[in-house]
Amino acid sequence: MELPRTLAEFDERAAAILEEGPYAYYAGGSCDELTLRDNVESWRRLALRPRVLVDVSRRDPATTVLGRERPHPVFVAPTAYQRLAHPDGEPATARAAAATGSLFCLSSLATATAAEVAATAPEGARWLQLYVFRDRAVSEQLARDAAAHGYEALVVTVDLPVLGVRERDVRTRFEIADALSVPSVGAMGHQGPLSMLGIGELIDPSLTWADLERFAQLSDLPVLVKGVLRPEDARRAVEHGAAGVIVSNHGGRQLDTVLSGADALPAVVDEVGGEIDVLVDGGIRRGSDVVKALALGARAVLVGRPVVWGLAVGGEAGVRAVLETLLAELDVALALVGVPRAAELDRSLVAPAPWAGRVPSAE
Repeated sequence: MELPRTLAEFDERAAAILEEGPYAYYAGGSCDELTLRDNVESWRRLALRPRVLVDVSRRDPATTVLGRERPHPVFVAPTAYQRLAHPDGEPATARAAAATGSLFCLSSLATATAAEVAATAPEGARWLQLYVFRDRAVSEQLARDAAAHGYEALVVTVDLPVLGVRERDVRTRFEIADALSVPSVGAMGHQGPLSMLGIGELIDPSLTWADLERFAQLSDLPVLVKGVLRPEDARRAVEHGAAGVIVSNHGGRQLDTVLSGADALPAVVDEVGGEIDVLVDGGIRRGSDVVKALALGARAVLVGRPVVWGLAVGGEAGVRAVLETLLAELDVALALVGVPRAAELDRSLVAPAPWAGRVPSAE
């Protein structure tokens, strides 16, 4: 099977392949999905200001995150229930990430265990995304398992104290057919079908900064806080021991009409970028988006939905094709923007786009 050549084509193919419920779950956002759409559009509202007559015969996309040099800044975001997209699920995604030098972040609502993923892609860099469940013992065990199996960091998601209003899931009546297919949910004693509302009720809504600090002390792994949109919260993350923050609105799936990652990123970087690492997710669809994110001060970007589309369309090969497409576009963008080293991108390279609001959406 010939794989698509663009991320948009992967999305179109996945929509035709996946059942209605899983596709709606992966693709959907909350309420009117304004933030969902704006996550993509906000990168398009930024124009690039290239430098010319620069020697770009050699490009270097490397970045440094948590003190480690990474071959490039494209990371795989945590996405749940990947075996709903393809039978090979998270292990296939992890193998594709490792093959492309992309750091892989495993969801704590994965359909594979931390040990399984580590065994299938032992050479790959990996983090564990952590929900703090009402059953704190399960979250604590997930953190211990991550440390035991070579995960380099914990990514604590903090923007889901309750589940957002996800109307696509309501319309399709989407549910997990067997709770035991999600190891963390099975560990909490659940069996049989589980709705999205039921999943949301597993998360502890009482989580506070003090709890975050306790999780940071639970293991020797550095902790990143995912779901930060305000510079004040980024400052609190620093004060409570975080090694990094991920500017994120949960893919537009929680509170609609919040800021996009692109719009929230600069203020967060200005507040804490000199002290901890700042990453961003949401709406990254082109290599030029990656350039813009790094120019605004992000150390790396995380990509979610396109990876799932690649998995649905072609399993491991599909995910690899998605990542390779983004990386190839990033290479071209570095050359054409006149900054061959990604680490040297800065805000002088971006400006508000004069066409913002006047060009019809391609979505």
